[in-house]
Amino acid sequence: MPKIDIPNVPVDTTKPYPEPFRNVLEGRERQRLGNAVGLNQFGVNLTRLKPGAWSSQRHWHELEDEMIYMLEGEVVLCEDGGETVLKPGDAAGWKANGGIGHCLINRSDRDAVFLEIGTRGPRDRVVYSDIDMRLERDANDRRYMRKSGEPYP
Repeated sequence: MPKIDIPNVPVDTTKPYPEPFRNVLEGRERQRLGNAVGLNQFGVNLTRLKPGAWSSQRHWHELEDEMIYMLEGEVVLCEDGGETVLKPGDAAGWKANGGIGHCLINRSDRDAVFLEIGTRGPRDRVVYSDIDMRLERDANDRRYMRKSGEPYP
């Protein structure tokens, strides 16, 4: 397996959510390590959250398992049942279709770094717990829409 030249993996700062939901992603940077070596069955991202940044809106996946492992700094894991502080060496995970909405928020004054690991299937549906949004994804398209099915512009 080829060694990943991490400093040369592009940093992804895209904020794919429709307005007005994308502002929480300001300060999120991802390096897609799995993509760098051509993985297609699961994804691995090295993610950095600047102070105040969120990993995502609170959500859960119908078809994908997810896991994170903390490397540096501190984040607050926000789930249906409350909040938990995560520090280096801590891990958390969510089974597909578990229905537990979750996100990470950096409420500290320094960067937080963690690994994101997840299934990479051709299709998925993501439900956003606190806002009127869902994502429908297949191999060729991703569509953000209201929970009613009405597409966002």
